[in-house]
Amino acid sequence: MATPTLHFISGLPRSGSTLLAALLRQNPRFHAAMSSALAPLVTANLDIMSSGSEVSLLLEEAQRPAILRALVDTFCATTTDREVFFDTNRVWCAKMALLDRLSPGSKVIACVRDVPWIMDSIERLFRKNPYENTRLWTTAQERATVYSRVEALAHHNRLVGYSWTALKEAFYGEHGEKLIIVDYEVLTRAPEKTLKLLYRFVGEPWFEGHDFDNVEYNAQKFDQALGLSGLHQVRPKVKFEPRKTVLPPDLFRKYEGMDFWRDNAGSRANLIAPKKKVAAPSVA
Repeated sequence: MATPTLHFISGLPRSGSTLLAALLRQNPRFHAAMSSALAPLVTANLDIMSSGSEVSLLLEEAQRPAILRALVDTFCATTTDREVFFDTNRVWCAKMALLDRLSPGSKVIACVRDVPWIMDSIERLFRKNPYENTRLWTTAQERATVYSRVEALAHHNRLVGYSWTALKEAFYGEHGEKLIIVDYEVLTRAPEKTLKLLYRFVGEPWFEGHDFDNVEYNAQKFDQALGLSGLHQVRPKVKFEPRKTVLPPDLFRKYEGMDFWRDNAGSRANLIAPKKKVAAPSVA
C-alpha cells in the first residue's frame, strides 16, 4: 500500500477551494476533494494523547508523532491509489508547525477572497434556501437579520473569523515558505496560469489535460445536511462573474481592508494575488 505525496488546501471559505480541488482532480495522478475526515482525526487523536488525558500517561513521547504519522499515511493510502493527495480543511493554516513535523515536504495552498465578498456569497446562499434554517447559525437571534448573520460569521471561533485568523497566523508564521496564497479572482480569471504556478510550487510536472470549460464537482448530500444547498457546487465553466453585492453598503464597508495578504512584507509566504488593493466594486 503506497503512501501518496501529501499537500494541503486551506484558507478562507467561499474563496475557490472546491473549484481548485475540482480542477486538480482532473489530473489522474491527483486526489483532491472538499474537506475530509483527516483533520478531525488528527485533532482528536492529538487531544487524546496530550497532557491532561489518561492516555497521555500511558504513552512515550516518541509514540505521539509515530502514531499521527501512521494515521495520516493510512488515511491517505486507503482513500485513493493516486500518487498525490491534496487534503482540504480550513484548520490546516492553524497547524503549520504540526504539518512541518508530520509531513516536512508538504505545501499548503490557501485560497483567499476579500472578506466582504465572502460574506456576500454566504448571504446569497442563505437567501436561496428560505425554507431551511442552516446550521451555520446556532440561534434564531444569530440568523435574524443580515447584520446578525454576518457578525456571527465574523467571530474568531466561527466560519469566517476562524479561517481569517488561522490564515493570518500561517501567513506571518515561521513556516510561511510552505504556504502559497491564491486569490479567487486571479484563479477564476486566469485558471491555467494559476494552476501552472501551483504545479511549480508543489514540484509536479504540468498536466496538459485540464479542461476549464468542463469542471465537475458537487457535494449535494453534505450541503443538504448542513442546510445550505449549493455550498460546494462548482459551475462547469471557470470564469469570473462581477456582480453587485446584496449586503447593505455600511455592512460591506465594515469588512473592507481585511486583505492583509496583499502586502507580504514581513511574511515568507508565496503569493498569487494582486499586491495592491483594487477599487471596491459598486455596492447596491
